[in-house]
Amino acid sequence: MKNKAIIGTLAALVLVVFGAIVYQLGQQSAAPAKKEKVKVGVLQFVTHDALDAINDGISKGLEESGYSRDDVTIDYVNAEADQSKIQTMSKQLVANGNDVLVGIATPAAQGLANATSDIPVIMGGISDPVGAKLVSDLKKPSGNVTGVSNQVPVAQEVELITQLTPDAKKIGILYASSEDNSQSQADKFESLAKEKGLSIERFAVPSTNEITSTMAVMTGKVDAIFIPQDNTIASAMQTVAAAAQKAKLPVYVVDDSMVKNGGFAAIGQNQFDLGVETGKMVAQVLDGKAVKDLPVTVVDTGTPTLNMKVAKELGITIPEEVMDKSEVSVKAD
Repeated sequence: MKNKAIIGTLAALVLVVFGAIVYQLGQQSAAPAKKEKVKVGVLQFVTHDALDAINDGISKGLEESGYSRDDVTIDYVNAEADQSKIQTMSKQLVANGNDVLVGIATPAAQGLANATSDIPVIMGGISDPVGAKLVSDLKKPSGNVTGVSNQVPVAQEVELITQLTPDAKKIGILYASSEDNSQSQADKFESLAKEKGLSIERFAVPSTNEITSTMAVMTGKVDAIFIPQDNTIASAMQTVAAAAQKAKLPVYVVDDSMVKNGGFAAIGQNQFDLGVETGKMVAQVLDGKAVKDLPVTVVDTGTPTLNMKVAKELGITIPEEVMDKSEVSVKAD
C-alpha cells in the first residue's frame, strides 16, 4: 500500500510539472514575435530649423506606428547643402543595406532616387515632386519613390501680402537658382501676384555666399520680399532678416520656423507634423506595403503665422480679421 501511495504521489508531481511546461510553451507561442531590427537611411539636405523639425518628426511617426528606437537603426547623414556630398552620401546609404531611404528636401530626395531604383525612397518636405521629376503621378507612384509633399499655399501668401501691406506694390522674390522647387514656386507666385496688380522682380542666388550682396541691391528696389520654400535661403534666414530690418521691409516666408528667425509673416505649415506623416509612411513600407500602393500625401494649406515684434518695428497694424485666424510665433516686446 505504501508503494502504491508513493507511486501515486510521483505520478501527480509528474502531471503538475508537465502541465506547467505545457502552459509556459503555450504562453510563449501566444506572445507576439519580436520585430526584426530594421535600418532606415536618412539624408538631410542642410541644417536649418524646418528640416531639423521634419527629421525629429520622422522618429515620432515611426514610434506612433509601432517602431520604437529599439526596433529601428537610423542611418542619418547631412550634406550641408553640398551638392557633391549628396551624390556620395546617397551611394553610401544604399551600400549600407538600409531597408528604406528618406530624403529630407528636394535635392536629398533626388540624390537618393538617382542612387537606387530598388530600395524604397520616401520624400520628406518636397514642395513639387512632379516638377522635380521624383514622381510622374502623385496618386499612382510608378517607381520606388513616394512620400509627403508640402505644397506651399502660394495663393494664400499673395492674399496675406495684400491684406497686411496693401501699399506694397513691388515684391521681390528671393530664392536659390539651384533648387528646382523654389523656381516653380517663384513662377506660381509671380503669376498670382500679377493677377492682383502687383509688380514682381526676381533675385536668384547660386549659394548663401551671395545673399548679403543680393540683399543690398534688392532692398533698394522693392516694397516687400517673398521667400518660397527654399532650403538655401532658410539656412541663412537671420542674414536676410537683418538686412530687411535695416531697410524697414517686411519679409513674407512659408513656414513658422522662418518667422521665428526674423520673417514677418507666413502661411505656416508645421514642419514637425510633416515629419510625423513621413515617418508613418516609412513604417507602412517597413510593414510590407508597396510604394505603388502609397499615393503621395499632399499638404497644401496652412495657417497665418505672425511675428508681432517685426510688425511693431515696421509699424504694421494687423487687421482684426487676419489676427483672429492667425498664430503668433513671436510676440511684441
